[in-house]
Amino acid sequence: MAFNHKKSITLRITKAARAQRIFSAKKLGKLGLHPGQETVLKALNKEDGQTMGSLASELGVRPPTVTKMINRLTSQGYVERRPSETDGRQSHVHLSASGIALLSEVDKAWKSLDRASLKNIDDKDRKRLAKLLKQIEQNLRTDLKVDPDDIDDDIEDDLI
Repeated sequence: MAFNHKKSITLRITKAARAQRIFSAKKLGKLGLHPGQETVLKALNKEDGQTMGSLASELGVRPPTVTKMINRLTSQGYVERRPSETDGRQSHVHLSASGIALLSEVDKAWKSLDRASLKNIDDKDRKRLAKLLKQIEQNLRTDLKVDPDDIDDDIEDDLI
């Protein structure tokens, strides 16, 4: 008997991820952001002044993807590049005042996404779902030895 993909967990994850992406794009679009850009802002809020390489590593994307994201965020006025004080070949990315101000709106958009996604799911199931999704991610990264450098450029371009 052939595998019925319509009943697979993988299809459910794919459809949920697609719906999340559409919802996220709608919410973030109202802020002038593309999905993925908010993760740069959040990463810089956690540790401002990161290099492009450290941002790429933290976000799990390739350096050229971070460059595109930073270029767009810079042109929007949300981040700025500053030369390194110790290495003239490097620059560090910092949140601008506009980027800092936008963070509360980003948080509201993410909270809205969480509320919509988890509506009618009790706390116990939410915790279990988070644990299961984390395990799925770890399984895929480990079993396939997923490295950000192996990600197809087309897939990664969806992040910017």
